[in-house]
Amino acid sequence: MTKKPHHSTSEPKVPDMDLWDSITQDVKPLRAGPLPSRANSSRRPAKSASSPQAAVTPQIRAKPVEPPLLTGLDRRTAQRLLRGQVQYDSKLDLHGLGVSDARLRLTGFLNAARARGDRLILVVTGKGTSPFARHTLHGDSHYHAPERQGRLRRLVSEWLHEAEFREHVLGFQPAHPKHGGGGAYYVRLRRSATRRS
Repeated sequence: MTKKPHHSTSEPKVPDMDLWDSITQDVKPLRAGPLPSRANSSRRPAKSASSPQAAVTPQIRAKPVEPPLLTGLDRRTAQRLLRGQVQYDSKLDLHGLGVSDARLRLTGFLNAARARGDRLILVVTGKGTSPFARHTLHGDSHYHAPERQGRLRRLVSEWLHEAEFREHVLGFQPAHPKHGGGGAYYVRLRRSATRRS
């Protein structure tokens, strides 16, 4: 009867890293460059500034500050405007323009007027073709009343609440009949930052 070869259990065990080194010493890497040594294998290589991953790292940008909401006009100014007792500094007539042209003209006019230091401007929108359009109503609740909806008149009151326009505008209200009544707005501008300094 033949005996099976018996392996000695007294052979010293090779630690994992020594075994790995002995296996990989004749292996050629697929890409050029030295194999990482055991000493720094636990550390991840630092990303260079020129690496593609570093280049696509998003930069955090500060969120633009929204202009404050319209504060409206103080009571004394509003009452004087209702009576037609205040003279405006400059006037913009949008009557007859298309929507996109009217918006561009209004944006440019507000910028220029504020830079000049104007505080009160008159914006003429036209009254629309409604049979009630000639009526002049005052107060906050009439802007979107169905019988008063001339297109530009309605849109200008909406635009003035947007951030792009609030940057320049404090508040607005319908004009006195002698300045256009239901087809125009008094617009109160913020003080120019350049004029304050």
